[in-house]
Amino acid sequence: MGSVSRTSVIATAGVALALAGGIAAFSFAPRGHQAPAAATARHVTPPLRVVSVSPAGGSHGVDGAMAVTVTFNQPLPPSSPLPRLSPAIPGSWQRSADAVIFTPDTGFPPGTRVRVGVMDAAARDRSGYSAVFTTGGYSRLRLQQVLAQLGYLPMTWSPGLGGTITRRSPAAQLAAAYSPPAGAFAWRGGYPGALRGFWKQGTPNVLDGGAIAGFEADHRLPVTGSVTPAVWAALLKAAAAGQRNTHGYSYAVVSESTPESLVIWHDGRQVFSAPANTGIPGAPTALGTFFVYEKLPFQIMQGTNPDGSYYADPVEWVSYFNGGDAVHYFPRGSYGWPQSLGCVELAYTAAQEAYPYLPYGTLVTVTP
Repeated sequence: MGSVSRTSVIATAGVALALAGGIAAFSFAPRGHQAPAAATARHVTPPLRVVSVSPAGGSHGVDGAMAVTVTFNQPLPPSSPLPRLSPAIPGSWQRSADAVIFTPDTGFPPGTRVRVGVMDAAARDRSGYSAVFTTGGYSRLRLQQVLAQLGYLPMTWSPGLGGTITRRSPAAQLAAAYSPPAGAFAWRGGYPGALRGFWKQGTPNVLDGGAIAGFEADHRLPVTGSVTPAVWAALLKAAAAGQRNTHGYSYAVVSESTPESLVIWHDGRQVFSAPANTGIPGAPTALGTFFVYEKLPFQIMQGTNPDGSYYADPVEWVSYFNGGDAVHYFPRGSYGWPQSLGCVELAYTAAQEAYPYLPYGTLVTVTP
């Protein structure tokens, strides 16, 4: 071989080194990729927001005993405040996935305007989402069910399959007031058939009025025979405690057919019948059905006679049932025909006997 010059050797070595350097560089920077940046961007959590509220905002007639659910776009962080209810009532909040659920201990009264306020996680104020809904009214059917269960109606009520109410649970009683359970009424025997004609299931009727009046008197409420918030509050409490009517159920009929009479049924049997005096033509006893709303063992009854003269008569065993009309004792030479100024007059012994069988709420029907 020929000799190689020193210059060629040096050049060849330089090329080899250059190639080796290229291979090394290629191995640290793979084709198609770039070296990572000095700092990597962090994952950004989206702002917390409300997806829905149940009951929905603007709803009316809402069951006040139902749970309130607020659903977010993500689980509510432990550091975030829970929604706020106004008015505030006893109950508890629980987290469940993306929702928080408020379960009331009892519930909101009927006709309550409820506001659900949610704090905006970013703004940290109350300017975020809120919903407003209004609760409905309690059910007339449930009113009748409870009055029957407690003995204030001439019938019983029993829950149907799956309709059992936990008697001592106020929350269950309130829920049933909004949404009555299934069940059946059953008439007690022994009363005149006319009594059934007053009944209207689920609808206000004269039987309800008498039953409410009797309940009001037993629970020291004004005796009006009307459904009020105070009546409902006492009724639900009594239902939970099982506080039954202790004086039984009575029904009375005054007949203006000669000889006039008063007949009383109590707890399904006739217990009283006696001649009676009703009103004279100038001051007749009103026909119809009414309930006893006031009772007095003695009273000086005052008023004006048809001729304009004034009277003040001592009377006993008084049971008022319609305005100034009452069943009571008044001394007369005879009984069984019109003599009074609208009242139903009885002899002393008869009036004394009838008095305990005419408790508050007793229906009194005056017939021709």
